[in-house]
Amino acid sequence: MSGELLEHEELLKHYDKMRHDLKTFMNGVVDYIGEHPDLKRPGAEIVHSFKSRLKDREHLRRKITRKKNDGREITAANLFTEVTDLAGVRIMHLFQEHFTHIDAVIRKRIADGDWVLGERARAYTWDPESAEYFSKFDLDVIQKPTNYTSVHYLIKPRADSPICCEVQVRTLFEEIWGEVDHQINYPVPTNDLACQEQIKVLSKIVGAGSRLLDSLNRVNQAAKR
Repeated sequence: MSGELLEHEELLKHYDKMRHDLKTFMNGVVDYIGEHPDLKRPGAEIVHSFKSRLKDREHLRRKITRKKNDGREITAANLFTEVTDLAGVRIMHLFQEHFTHIDAVIRKRIADGDWVLGERARAYTWDPESAEYFSKFDLDVIQKPTNYTSVHYLIKPRADSPICCEVQVRTLFEEIWGEVDHQINYPVPTNDLACQEQIKVLSKIVGAGSRLLDSLNRVNQAAKR
């Protein structure tokens, strides 16, 4: 086994030792948000669906290789700070306007001292209207040219813990775009011009669809008053 492969294997073994603790914390995060009574009121659900995953060994091996090729030094001491998506939770909701309720639940948990943010939460988007919406929250708003929209929280059980869980919050429309893009465009971007153009078109449809859903929700709520 070459020196690089041996080094990677040692990092993977270090990850294996922490998997149980990561999974336990991740499960607590997804259950707290996904099943929170303020977000799962019968007939008025805020959270539509959720899922979680631990990064598998092969994906972690590839990510370590990419980071090393970019000049980053990855060691057992900094693995969990350099690779912060080892545990991931995804929360999906129908209406963009419902994001405010999910953010409030997460912020209260942090304010109560049960969770700590590993870094300032970020909203990624390509859409100026979404950027304007997210600017109302305590988020760093980052407009990306990749047509990606999602809010990311890096949650830890305490400030000095190596364990963290990345929580992504997005609408169902944004989830569809993300899943398609992930299959076609990740980890290596596609060189197919037609695919590139159609992914951009899909992002525009997603943006329009999200705004249409919010409009429908406002009309429906007004009709019930």
